[in-house]
Amino acid sequence: MPIPKRGLCWHLHQNAKASGPQAAFSSWKMAAVNKTSDSLFRVERLTERQNMQLLIQLRWIAVVGQVVTISLVHYGLGIALPLLPMALVLVALVATNLAYIYWSQGPRTVNASSLAYALLADVLALTIQLYLSGGASNPFIYLYLLQAILGAVLLQPFYAWCVAAATAIGALGLGFLHQPLQVSFESAEGLSRLYVIGVLISLLLTSTLTIVFLTRIVGNLRRRDARIADMRQRASEEEHIVRMGLLATGAAHELGTPLATMSVILGDWQHMPALMQDRDLQEDLQEMQQQLLRCKSIVSGVLLSAGEARAESTESTTFQTFIRDVVSHWQMHHHVDHFALRDRGVTDFAMLSDTALQQMLCNLLDNALEASPGWVELSIASDDRQVLLQVQDRGPGFDVAVLQQLGQRHVSTKQERPGRGLGMFLVMNVVRALGGSVQALNLPSHAGGGAQVQVCIPRSAIAI
Repeated sequence: MPIPKRGLCWHLHQNAKASGPQAAFSSWKMAAVNKTSDSLFRVERLTERQNMQLLIQLRWIAVVGQVVTISLVHYGLGIALPLLPMALVLVALVATNLAYIYWSQGPRTVNASSLAYALLADVLALTIQLYLSGGASNPFIYLYLLQAILGAVLLQPFYAWCVAAATAIGALGLGFLHQPLQVSFESAEGLSRLYVIGVLISLLLTSTLTIVFLTRIVGNLRRRDARIADMRQRASEEEHIVRMGLLATGAAHELGTPLATMSVILGDWQHMPALMQDRDLQEDLQEMQQQLLRCKSIVSGVLLSAGEARAESTESTTFQTFIRDVVSHWQMHHHVDHFALRDRGVTDFAMLSDTALQQMLCNLLDNALEASPGWVELSIASDDRQVLLQVQDRGPGFDVAVLQQLGQRHVSTKQERPGRGLGMFLVMNVVRALGGSVQALNLPSHAGGGAQVQVCIPRSAIAI
């Protein structure tokens, strides 16, 4: 069951209210498994499409190589070849290749069977050409090895064995059925020099093509494995985020009732005659009431970010106004000796104020403030394509290990404070969900030292 990205938290929240957090997590996990399976399927199809393009390139090389070889043998060495039938085979190869180009660039699915049919077509064309030019005595019969090797690397076992069987049947059949050439491959010393040269050229050509194309195919497979590993890592991180969100939402709901009760009790105490006479106690009660209101605001924010009443909280604004509002709210709760908001060239645009973006920016500022309590700067820039946010501090900088594993959960330098250190993990997930990127680096000492975190988000992901 597909779940819209923007409504995922709302979906979980509704399930949690109806069936409990465990049922909500199970529902999300089922949807996540389906989404991951679809992503893996798309990665496999993309890799097979890339491999099909390699086979198309190989076929063009085969056409050019056959034209050169046939011309050299027929006109250069004076060995008569049936030019018309061999030319027809080349025309068929060219037509097949053009058809595969048209077919592979369309919306059609390229799968293992498509690759198998392409390789079998190449085996058939090679068999016909060898039949017309001496059969098994033709030195270029070793090109069958290239087809078998490509089948073993590209295809599933069943299709690979089909290609191997086709090459074996073709090689054996050419030993009995072929059109002989009007040339002798034997001499008083054994095999003629011409035949030996042909074998060496065939082996060299087969080895070169095998290395070149296997290297590129293995590159495709490695990129596929890297994409699959990245998707699995993202799925694991999303599962961790959902668990945290369900825990926070459940805690917020549970805290709502005692906070409301405490607020009523404190309100009653403030109007009790015996307590109204003690001014110090009244000030303490007022402070407690303010802190209680702040707790309720935090709980409301948690529920809001989880999806409750999200439609009422989302409002239209502009990028500069959004940044100023977030910075103003952050400064109300944090004291910094030096804080600057720098405009590096902003093209303003309309956007929707989103809680996740607010929390992402506040997390960056909080991390900078913890590393450098007296100095934090925020630089913003935007153009028609992207939005750039840079948060800079004058702290000790990032450890090398943290930079290498930036944004991964459980990677934190705040081990003395359990539960902390998730800021960059949340920032990375929010930015990645928007199609953006996060980069962190340590600044050189001549530039003031410290660290800088740069967030780049496509403008189209947040603009109206």
